[in-house]
Amino acid sequence: MEPVSCDGCAARVEVRKSSWDQTSIQWHADAMDACLERRAGRPASGPNGGAFAGCSTLDLAIREHAVRGDLSVQSGEPLPVNPEGAPH
Repeated sequence: MEPVSCDGCAARVEVRKSSWDQTSIQWHADAMDACLERRAGRPASGPNGGAFAGCSTLDLAIREHAVRGDLSVQSGEPLPVNPEGAPH
């Protein structure tokens, strides 16, 4: 896992990018406290209601690190040509 800091709140997390579509993030206590989106989140109902879906600002920082080559993509696949315009 490699360290990445959020551009919005400077929360520092550990990241492993298995592919362009799969990312694992390890949150430490100080990062959880610093993340503005995590603090602003409201738990939903149900058994997984307290789960945090993720920080959009941190997601962008992780993507930028990967695109620049500062974060390894384990699969070795090249960056998709138009990942934002790809059909789902």
